[in-house]
Amino acid sequence: MNRQIIQTDLAPRAIGTYAQAVRVGDTVYLSGQIPLVPQTMELVDGDMEAQIRRVFDNLSAVAQAANGSLADVVKLNIFLTDLNDFALLNQVMAEYFQQPYPARAAIGEAALPKGAAVEMDAVMVLDH
Repeated sequence: MNRQIIQTDLAPRAIGTYAQAVRVGDTVYLSGQIPLVPQTMELVDGDMEAQIRRVFDNLSAVAQAANGSLADVVKLNIFLTDLNDFALLNQVMAEYFQQPYPARAAIGEAALPKGAAVEMDAVMVLDH
């Protein structure tokens, strides 16, 4: 199995024993991203919308480092500490993704790393 580790300074560095993403063949597995600002490794300032946007921006940076984009995402997993933010998530997601949308799960969690309110991971398939 030929595994390629994906890493970029445009997304937060790993805060544990994992890679930002791993590519195997045409499939790229993007690790969970929380709303950390890459330059400071601190949570983004602002409200829940700012946190959601920062997570999508982080995922996008990792996708680009793998020579892809969010348009290549086939599966998106979303973890929220408050499922009341579900409607806001959908609103912001519509600005980052276009149809056909990826398969998706949204899961309520009691807590996320560093006190984040949202985390997302993804699977991307590249055909180039």
